[in-house]
Amino acid sequence: MDGTLASRTGQLASVAPATGRLAGVPPFWPGLLLAVAVTCITLGSMWDISWHETVGRDSFWTPAHMLIYFGGVLAGCVSGWLAIQYTFLAGPEGRASSVQVFGARAPLGAWLAIWGALAMLTSAPFDNWWHNAYGLDVKIISPPHTVLGLGVFGISFGAWLLVLARQNRLQNGEGSGLFVYVGGVFLVLASVFVMEYDFPNQQHAALFYKVCALAFPIRLVAMGRAGRTTWPATRMAAIYIMVVCLMVWILPLFPAQPRLAPILNPVTHMVPPPFPLLLIFPALAIDLVLRKAGDASGWRRVALAIVLGATFLGVFFPVQWFFSEFLLSPRAENWFFAGNRVWDYGSDLGRWTTQFWNVDPNRRNVDLITISAVAIAWALASFTSWIGLLLGGWMRKVQR
Repeated sequence: MDGTLASRTGQLASVAPATGRLAGVPPFWPGLLLAVAVTCITLGSMWDISWHETVGRDSFWTPAHMLIYFGGVLAGCVSGWLAIQYTFLAGPEGRASSVQVFGARAPLGAWLAIWGALAMLTSAPFDNWWHNAYGLDVKIISPPHTVLGLGVFGISFGAWLLVLARQNRLQNGEGSGLFVYVGGVFLVLASVFVMEYDFPNQQHAALFYKVCALAFPIRLVAMGRAGRTTWPATRMAAIYIMVVCLMVWILPLFPAQPRLAPILNPVTHMVPPPFPLLLIFPALAIDLVLRKAGDASGWRRVALAIVLGATFLGVFFPVQWFFSEFLLSPRAENWFFAGNRVWDYGSDLGRWTTQFWNVDPNRRNVDLITISAVAIAWALASFTSWIGLLLGGWMRKVQR
């Protein structure tokens, strides 16, 4: 009996190092804090857009800006501590589960988040100078916002990789919940940067579907390939819808009024974003296709990407086409869908707010859905699906 007990004690001792704080499985708290940071950046970005649409540009020190940069500072501090920890405090197994950069060591996701935090903090004075020199942004994607967007991408993708490494080292899908959540927030960020193209009024024009084909299949496919849980892309799309819906419902609860002229639409509450796209339906279809297809390489991967591109567009196109008609109807003019509440203080309201844009063949800038437009959108969706397959396959192997 003593021999058996000693044998089991020895087995437990041999397993213990692999479950240590820096050996084997990465700790939970850095991924959780980076998830908090990405959430702050995402909510702050949507709040900031609403602030510009409701109040205007009144100060750099707005609550929305502070929430965004708090997320950036938090991500930088957590990732910087990980670099110190893995460089100076980790044992051989900890160093083996990290990546070396200029002699320092940290998980790959931490390095991306550090770079993203630096880019974000660099963009802050650049953005302030830009507004002081040129006034309000006409578009969301201005030069300082581009630098900010690259930094946000670095932090969000870095957080995704950090929780991914933990998921891949755990068994039976453990750790996938946080990975799916960060992926959902990553999807929200993609929607924020294409928001100026996704108003319901634009969803009968070709450009909308081309933009969506570029932005979303890569994320949905990568998530569907890398997630070690059931219906990963669908879960990620559900989180995206939940987060955007919360902003749609919560922002109008706060009173606010414009402070810059001209005021053509005297709003009295914070302007919400448009109702989220119904990405959960193409995400569900993508999960089904990936489940049936399994792993693919070479020309099979190319064929699978073409099928996935057709799947995304074939499901998303009719769902969003008819849903946009509903959003422009009187039935959507309520707090839930916010159909008539998305217009900023500079919008001269009229019939155009309930009509589709760029679809009248008798006017300039027409952008009709044609066979060639559908073919281009399919090609874009297939290409981004192929990138998503490559990225997802690589992500399944990430261990550090």
